[in-house]
Amino acid sequence: MNKLGPIKPFFSIFLIVPFLVSVQLMRGQNSKEKTPVDLVYPQLDTENSRWFFFSSACRPFGMVNLSPDTETDGAWGSGYRYKVDSIRGFSHIHAWQLSGLSVMPIDLGKIDMETPQYDYSSSFDHAKEEVSPGYHKLHLDRYDIDVELTSTKRVGFHQYDFNTENGAVLINLSGQLGPSKIEDGSLEQVAPGIFEGELTNAPTMRRPKATKVFFRIVLDRDVDEVSNPWDDGKLILRLKGGTGKVKMKVALSYTSRENAKFNLEHELPHWDFGQIVQDSRSEWNQLLGRIKIKGGSEEEQRRFYTDLWHALQGRRIINDANGYYPDNTADTFKIEQLPLSESGEPLFNHFNSDSFWGAQWTINTLWQLVYPEIAESFVNSLLQYYKDGGMVPRGPAGGNYTYVMTGASSSPFIVGAYQKGIRGFDVDMAYEALKKNHMPGGIMAKAGYEHATSLGGGLGHYIEEGYVPFPLPEGQFGYHQNGPSLTLEYAYQDWCLAQFAKALGKKEDYGYFMARSKNYKNVFDPTTGWVRPKNKIGEWLEPYDPFTHGSGFSEANGAQNTWFVPHDLEGLSELMGGKAKAVAKLNQQFEEAKKLGFTSGTSHAQELHPEYSRIPINYGNQPSIQTAFIFQHLGRPDLTQYWAKEVANTVYEGLTPARGYNGDEDQGLMGSLAVLMKIGLFQMTGGTEMEPMYQITGPIFDRIEIELNPDYYEGKPIVIQAENNEGQSPYIKTASFNGKKLKDFTLSHELLVRGGTLQLKMSPPNHKDHSSN
Repeated sequence: MNKLGPIKPFFSIFLIVPFLVSVQLMRGQNSKEKTPVDLVYPQLDTENSRWFFFSSACRPFGMVNLSPDTETDGAWGSGYRYKVDSIRGFSHIHAWQLSGLSVMPIDLGKIDMETPQYDYSSSFDHAKEEVSPGYHKLHLDRYDIDVELTSTKRVGFHQYDFNTENGAVLINLSGQLGPSKIEDGSLEQVAPGIFEGELTNAPTMRRPKATKVFFRIVLDRDVDEVSNPWDDGKLILRLKGGTGKVKMKVALSYTSRENAKFNLEHELPHWDFGQIVQDSRSEWNQLLGRIKIKGGSEEEQRRFYTDLWHALQGRRIINDANGYYPDNTADTFKIEQLPLSESGEPLFNHFNSDSFWGAQWTINTLWQLVYPEIAESFVNSLLQYYKDGGMVPRGPAGGNYTYVMTGASSSPFIVGAYQKGIRGFDVDMAYEALKKNHMPGGIMAKAGYEHATSLGGGLGHYIEEGYVPFPLPEGQFGYHQNGPSLTLEYAYQDWCLAQFAKALGKKEDYGYFMARSKNYKNVFDPTTGWVRPKNKIGEWLEPYDPFTHGSGFSEANGAQNTWFVPHDLEGLSELMGGKAKAVAKLNQQFEEAKKLGFTSGTSHAQELHPEYSRIPINYGNQPSIQTAFIFQHLGRPDLTQYWAKEVANTVYEGLTPARGYNGDEDQGLMGSLAVLMKIGLFQMTGGTEMEPMYQITGPIFDRIEIELNPDYYEGKPIVIQAENNEGQSPYIKTASFNGKKLKDFTLSHELLVRGGTLQLKMSPPNHKDHSSN
């Protein structure tokens, strides 16, 4: 549906969703039947966790992301780490480059106040722990305190059960907390059980401006003493009333204490802890339940909903319930307000977000098909940054540009939304904003974390000479100044913008950006058959090893990055000597990558390992996650079907804290990719072409049903039915949609969202082999 229209109220995303919850799911909450929430395994991959990775007591995209922290020193190796057996606090913000307000219930009788900077952490036992989306329960062994956590969007809700007369709550307003150093904390008691205050996330290399967090704390028991025994920003609230349960609400705001109070009163005016747990559970079930699966093992079903759960979190709301938000895009900090509906609700939400680098193959497809209202809200948020600061961001934190990663990675996301008929935003402004991003002075000109200049991205060279040199002759101005990677990325993003220009009838712009999209050819070396670094005067880098990590390639090696031409795979194959030679080359890369499990080890930190770094395909990071789907574009859908299933069942399988995404999950990107591989749908360009198409690759389940949001797509549910899928045969013998045979295993977005049945007849496992011949 290509319909223009007014911006839709964002609050309807999670509140007005009766179409989402099937009777079957609702019954499941009161019976032995498991709902999607019951199937999620939150501890997946938490031995390799980073600050924003783990979630428990939070809502989808909530400002509050409340969970226990076992490590707090730095952005990496911090947060909830499964093998660390001590809790150091329960903090409310686990965002990319942001943290805030850690609290800890304690027994004062077990703390020596005379010891400076005393360690107040407590051991805990996973055997006594319960974790599910929206809820976390554990026991603090040292203090003999049961802790339960849940939340609304902007309010953390705690329930402690004290077995002591000396119960207290420690409020930590200083020191390192994940990625941020917490400074300038203050706390004021405004009533016997009510406190308000603020703290500051000090600047980081990635987020160069300080970010304040305001809060309001309300307890259902009075506090008779507030002390600062160590004079280091760790305050102790001594509770009245002895043993028993204590409830505590903690509301947040990035704008003011008054708005923290508003958020609390608006979202949590009562003290019914169980009701909030149930509300959170229901909200998660509503979103997760849009995709229903049958078949496969219980472990495979659990892993699927865990992947889908990861696809719906990590990126966090920063606006208050009344629409106020922090604008840190200019020299002077401002508090602005989003447009409101007639009832006073924000028409959309504003977000913190890691980069959209790689989103074209992940959340582009998943969100824009299954959660179009979420995609639309993010588009409006990105455009709000443009209105405030003059650029669409790559990944904002605290209302502040960070310039994380490279290129104009938000362009494919916005163009993909438009091409799929998601248009509740100012289309003309969106085009204006993206075009500015692709020209000198725009975000494409900046390297990773390049805050003060616009030279590191090499955009001037790309426009004038047709490629970004490596090394950049101007010098070092940021991170990821890798000429070949930048050239490939810019060329693809230019192609996406050209499609937007074509759709809007901007013929001159279409021709200009289409011409730029061919620049990838200028970094392909025909003598070696690889994309290769080239210096300012046109000399190829010597010596050159396409399996060396880095050296011109961002978080990849040359073998992986050579295939980053999603918009012109036929042109790339011609450079390689034709489709047959390109297929043989890529197939050999997959055969070699299979020996190492298709990833550079089991965590992002292992990518530089001498052996793992040389892997020719890496599904643990974004630059080569599209490669299994390339074969189909070169006339070999059987190889796409085979390798996509091999990757899904090797990389994105199992339920263990020891591994899960085998690399850098990046706020839902790998979770989304895993979901798409398991339902058998993919879009090579992120759906940015004039008529977006889906590749059909075969699901791992026998039946999948996708509910469509009727505000965007008026069709019936999409049913994917796989016959003869015993043993998860990778090959599709025939495919039909609503009874009409599909000749090339592709289906348009326009047809798919009308709803109906995609019928797949799978071939026996020995039907074909996976050679390139």
